[in-house]
Amino acid sequence: MTIVPSGPTSRPGTPPDQGAGPLLRAWREQRRVSQLELALRAGSSARHISFVETGRSRPSEEMLLRLAEHLDVPVRDRNALLLAAGYAPRYPQTPLDDPSMAALREGVERLIQGYEPYPALVLDATYHVVAANRGIAMLLDGVPESLLVPPLNAMRLVLHPEGLAPRIRNLRAWRGHLLEQMERQIALRRSEPLRALYEEVAAYPLPPGTADEEPEEEPGVSFALPMRIEHAGRVLSFISSISTFNTPMDVTVAELAIETFLPADPATVKYLHSLAM
Repeated sequence: MTIVPSGPTSRPGTPPDQGAGPLLRAWREQRRVSQLELALRAGSSARHISFVETGRSRPSEEMLLRLAEHLDVPVRDRNALLLAAGYAPRYPQTPLDDPSMAALREGVERLIQGYEPYPALVLDATYHVVAANRGIAMLLDGVPESLLVPPLNAMRLVLHPEGLAPRIRNLRAWRGHLLEQMERQIALRRSEPLRALYEEVAAYPLPPGTADEEPEEEPGVSFALPMRIEHAGRVLSFISSISTFNTPMDVTVAELAIETFLPADPATVKYLHSLAM
């Protein structure tokens, strides 16, 4: 298994004459936070926040970063705010194959390898597969080569009618979960590439027979929605968990997510361990 950089996620450029004020106001309104509430959180005043948003006052670099933190602005977009205010970007975007990322690469590889025989993979901000273990490779058995050409995209692999979709027994429920997850991330990140991916995969036709799939509630699995997928004549059941890095100081690291699939029943556990023998 090798970590494969998928390239930076592009964002539309900020008009040079727009300034930080309108961007800050857009993030505040999107988070549904009043000027007064934001001022109280950041140790400022509603008057100062208003002046910043209208361009009557230029915030300091530290104040702008403090406001961005309290609005949960993604790291990439904090750089955009700084640039719009006339400051240099604070957060670098280091390629994963850069020598300075060696410790991160080794740690992530060790983590997902140690999770075997259960599936685990690493994704970037637009669901490109950065790394995957042998458990994921097992699930991809039989997927057409046309869908396995790099850069692999997890949403396309799962939802494409020639990908894993025909083998997912509760596809309607799982598809709905994935699309809702993407909608939440689009609202958080305001990413045009992510929106384009959402529109693409949401338009995929459902495979024949999807209407006859099993009910959403599966016996014995009531704590989370499982993904039930056919493999080699068996139905495997998994619960998905996503982990991110705390307090990232690099755009690349901030946009990485590690997704692991925990077996949801004893039969899945037994089968996966039998493959590892």
